[in-house]
Amino acid sequence: MTLELTVKQFRRLLDMAYIGNWVLNSVRGDDRLTDYDDVESALFAAAAAEGMDKLAELAEGRSVPSQAFVDGGIHDAIMDYEDAVFFEILAEELARRDLAAEGAPEEDGELLSARINEYIHEFELNGTDNLSVVTL
Repeated sequence: MTLELTVKQFRRLLDMAYIGNWVLNSVRGDDRLTDYDDVESALFAAAAAEGMDKLAELAEGRSVPSQAFVDGGIHDAIMDYEDAVFFEILAEELARRDLAAEGAPEEDGELLSARINEYIHEFELNGTDNLSVVTL
Protein backbone atom coordinates (compact mmCIF):
# COMPACT_ATOMS: atom_id res chain seq x y z
CA MET A 1 0.00 0.00 0.00
CA THR A 2 1.22 3.48 -0.79
CA LEU A 3 0.05 6.57 1.01
CA GLU A 4 1.30 9.99 0.03
CA LEU A 5 1.41 12.61 2.77
CA THR A 6 3.20 15.87 3.25
CA VAL A 7 5.65 16.03 6.14
CA LYS A 8 3.11 18.10 8.07
CA GLN A 9 0.34 15.58 7.40
CA PHE A 10 2.58 12.71 8.45
CA ARG A 11 3.49 14.56 11.64
CA ARG A 12 -0.24 14.98 12.40
CA LEU A 13 -0.77 11.28 11.68
CA LEU A 14 1.87 10.47 14.31
CA ASP A 15 -0.06 12.60 16.81
CA MET A 16 -3.32 10.89 15.93
CA ALA A 17 -1.81 7.41 16.15
CA TYR A 18 -0.24 8.17 19.51
CA ILE A 19 -3.46 9.67 20.91
CA GLY A 20 -5.54 6.78 19.59
CA ASN A 21 -3.20 4.15 20.99
CA TRP A 22 -2.98 5.99 24.29
CA VAL A 23 -6.79 6.13 24.60
CA LEU A 24 -7.13 2.46 23.73
CA ASN A 25 -4.25 1.08 25.81
CA SER A 26 -3.38 3.47 28.64
CA VAL A 27 -5.83 1.88 31.07
CA ARG A 28 -5.41 -1.74 29.98
CA GLY A 29 -2.25 -2.65 31.91
CA ASP A 30 -0.86 -5.96 30.63
CA ASP A 31 -3.98 -6.60 28.51
CA ARG A 32 -2.88 -4.20 25.75
CA LEU A 33 -4.37 -4.26 22.27
CA THR A 34 -1.05 -5.04 20.63
CA ASP A 35 -2.31 -4.56 17.07
CA TYR A 36 -2.46 -0.83 17.84
CA ASP A 37 1.02 -0.89 19.36
CA ASP A 38 2.22 -2.48 16.12
CA VAL A 39 0.68 0.24 13.96
CA GLU A 40 2.11 2.96 16.18
CA SER A 41 5.53 1.29 16.04
CA ALA A 42 5.42 1.07 12.24
CA LEU A 43 4.56 4.76 11.95
CA PHE A 44 7.30 5.86 14.33
CA ALA A 45 9.81 3.62 12.50
CA ALA A 46 8.79 5.38 9.28
CA ALA A 47 9.24 8.74 11.01
CA ALA A 48 12.80 7.84 11.96
CA ALA A 49 13.49 6.61 8.41
CA GLU A 50 12.18 9.92 7.02
CA GLY A 51 14.55 12.02 9.10
CA MET A 52 12.25 12.61 12.07
CA ASP A 53 14.54 10.59 14.32
CA LYS A 54 13.97 12.94 17.27
CA LEU A 55 10.37 11.69 17.42
CA ALA A 56 11.18 7.98 17.67
CA GLU A 57 13.44 5.75 19.70
CA LEU A 58 14.03 2.05 20.03
CA ALA A 59 12.74 0.17 23.04
CA GLU A 60 12.99 -3.60 23.20
CA GLY A 61 13.68 -3.71 19.47
CA ARG A 62 10.59 -1.67 18.54
CA SER A 63 10.20 1.91 17.37
CA VAL A 64 8.24 3.88 19.93
CA PRO A 65 7.50 7.56 20.47
CA SER A 66 10.56 9.25 21.92
CA GLN A 67 10.53 11.00 25.25
CA ALA A 68 10.86 14.28 23.33
CA PHE A 69 7.67 13.43 21.42
CA VAL A 70 5.80 12.46 24.59
CA ASP A 71 7.00 15.59 26.42
CA GLY A 72 6.25 17.85 23.44
CA GLY A 73 2.69 18.73 24.39
CA ILE A 74 0.71 15.78 23.10
CA HIS A 75 -0.54 15.01 26.60
CA ASP A 76 -1.90 18.56 26.88
CA ALA A 77 -4.23 17.72 23.99
CA ILE A 78 -5.22 14.45 25.67
CA MET A 79 -5.88 16.24 28.98
CA ASP A 80 -8.03 18.88 27.25
CA TYR A 81 -10.12 16.08 25.77
CA GLU A 82 -10.36 14.25 29.09
CA ASP A 83 -11.45 17.41 30.89
CA ALA A 84 -14.18 18.09 28.33
CA VAL A 85 -15.43 14.50 28.39
CA PHE A 86 -15.33 14.38 32.19
CA PHE A 87 -17.51 17.47 32.56
CA GLU A 88 -19.91 16.38 29.79
CA ILE A 89 -20.42 12.94 31.32
CA LEU A 90 -20.73 14.36 34.82
CA ALA A 91 -23.27 16.95 33.66
CA GLU A 92 -25.37 14.30 31.95
CA GLU A 93 -25.24 11.91 34.91
CA LEU A 94 -26.21 14.64 37.36
CA ALA A 95 -28.98 15.87 35.07
CA ARG A 96 -30.41 12.34 34.71
CA ARG A 97 -30.20 11.84 38.47
CA ASP A 98 -32.02 15.12 39.12
CA LEU A 99 -34.77 14.43 36.61
CA ALA A 100 -35.31 10.92 37.96
CA ALA A 101 -35.55 12.31 41.50
CA GLU A 102 -38.11 14.83 40.28
CA GLY A 103 -40.11 12.15 38.50
CA ALA A 104 -39.57 13.78 35.11
CA PRO A 105 -39.93 11.52 32.08
CA GLU A 106 -36.61 10.09 30.88
CA GLU A 107 -37.54 10.57 27.24
CA ASP A 108 -37.94 14.34 27.59
CA GLY A 109 -34.80 15.25 25.64
CA GLU A 110 -35.46 18.98 25.82
CA LEU A 111 -35.68 18.96 29.60
CA LEU A 112 -32.60 16.73 29.87
CA SER A 113 -30.64 18.96 27.50
CA ALA A 114 -31.60 22.08 29.43
CA ARG A 115 -30.49 20.54 32.71
CA ILE A 116 -27.23 19.32 31.18
CA ASN A 117 -26.57 22.83 29.92
CA GLU A 118 -27.16 24.24 33.41
CA TYR A 119 -24.50 21.93 34.80
CA ILE A 120 -22.11 22.65 31.92
CA HIS A 121 -22.52 26.38 32.58
CA GLU A 122 -21.78 25.85 36.27
CA PHE A 123 -18.69 23.79 35.46
CA GLU A 124 -17.47 26.43 32.99
CA LEU A 125 -17.74 29.07 35.72
CA ASN A 126 -16.49 27.11 38.72
CA GLY A 127 -15.14 23.72 37.67
CA THR A 128 -15.84 21.31 40.52
CA ASP A 129 -15.45 23.92 43.28
CA ASN A 130 -19.15 23.89 44.15
CA LEU A 131 -19.56 20.10 44.06
CA SER A 132 -19.80 18.13 47.25
CA VAL A 133 -20.38 14.48 47.89
CA VAL A 134 -22.45 13.32 50.80
CA THR A 135 -21.55 9.86 52.00
CA LEU A 136 -23.99 7.82 53.98
